Amino acid sequence: MAVTKDSFGFMPSGQEIFEYTLTNASGMSVSALNYGCTIRTIKVPDRNGVIGDVVLGFDTLEGYFNSPHYIGAVVGRFANRIHHGEFFIADKKYELSINMPPHQLHGGINGFDKKVWEGKEVENDMGSGVTFQYVSQDGEEGFPGNLAVFVQYLLTKENILIINFIAYADAPTHVNLTQHSYFNLTGRNVSSINHDLIVNGDYFLPVDNTRMVTGEKTPVEDTVFDFREPKSIGSSFELSDPQITITFGLDHCWVLNKPLNELGLAATLYDYESGRHLEIHTSEPGLQVYSGFSLYGTGKNHVDFDAFGGVALETQHFPDTPNHPDFPSTLVVPGTPYQSTTIFKFSALKEQ
Repeated sequence: MAVTKDSFGFMPSGQEIFEYTLTNASGMSVSALNYGCTIRTIKVPDRNGVIGDVVLGFDTLEGYFNSPHYIGAVVGRFANRIHHGEFFIADKKYELSINMPPHQLHGGINGFDKKVWEGKEVENDMGSGVTFQYVSQDGEEGFPGNLAVFVQYLLTKENILIINFIAYADAPTHVNLTQHSYFNLTGRNVSSINHDLIVNGDYFLPVDNTRMVTGEKTPVEDTVFDFREPKSIGSSFELSDPQITITFGLDHCWVLNKPLNELGLAATLYDYESGRHLEIHTSEPGLQVYSGFSLYGTGKNHVDFDAFGGVALETQHFPDTPNHPDFPSTLVVPGTPYQSTTIFKFSALKEQ
C-alpha cells in the first residue's frame, strides 16, 4: 500500500495543485486532486486481470476548469437542487446563489468542486489514503455559518474505496455532500447505458419540468424506475414515460431500502464485456442516478466522451430537503457534526 503526491498544475492565481495516488498490491489505484477533491482515475482489473480506468476525467487542470459536469468532484455545501435557491432556518430566510435557473444546483456558482483543498497523506492498517480539508466561510454561496469540511479517500487491499465525510458548523446550516464520479466499467470510450444496474430502492422521487422534486415518493413497481432486479440502464429509455422525457434519461433520486444513517446497499453496476463489478454501500438515505445525457468533452488520453459516456451514482440526502420537513433532515448544528460514509467495492466476475 502506498500514497504518492505529484504536481498536477497551477491555478490562475499561481497556487499549485497536487494529485495524490493511492495504490494497493491487487493492482488497483485511485488518484485524486486537491482541486475539488476530484477523483481523476480509478484503475481496476477486469476478469482477465487487465487494468482499466473506470471513471471519466481529464489530463489537465484546465479540463476541469472548462467542464460544467462536476466530473469526479465532491459537490456541496448542498448536493443536488434547492428550490429557487432559498430556505428558512428558525423563520429566517436564506437566499442562495442561482446557477441552474430557477434553482441552485450542487452548491452554487463556486461550490466545493471549484475550491482548493488542503491535502494530507494517510496510511493505516486499513489501507492508504488522503484527507482533504476546506473551510467554507459564513455566507459562501448564501449558506449560513462557517463550515469546516473533511473528505477522506481510503483504499484497502480488498479493492474497496472508502469515502468518509465529516463537517463541523458554528451555526445552523444545511449540508449534503456527495462524490460525483462518472463510471464506465468498460474502461473505454463507449456508452455506459449497456451496463446492468441494480438500485436497492422501492420508491423514487418524481420531478417537475424544472427537474425539481415534487415532494412525492412514488413506488417503482410497474415503472421504468424499477431497478430492483438487474437490467440495463438504457432499457429504462425504451418505454414512454413523462419523467424520462423531462430528464432525457435518468436523473432521479431513489429512496434506499436501509435504516437511516446506517451503512447499507445502495446499488450495483456491472459490465458484461469486462466483467467489472461495482457495489456501492452508503449511510445516506438516497441515491441520485444520472445517466449523463448532457456529457461532452475531451477526456483523458485526448479521447472525446459523449452523451451517456458515464453514469453518476451519487449517494446523498434527498434534493431540496431544506424545504421538505418530511424528508430526513440535512440541518447541521454546532456540537453535532455532519458525518457520512460511502463505499465503492470493485471486483471482476467471471460470469454473470
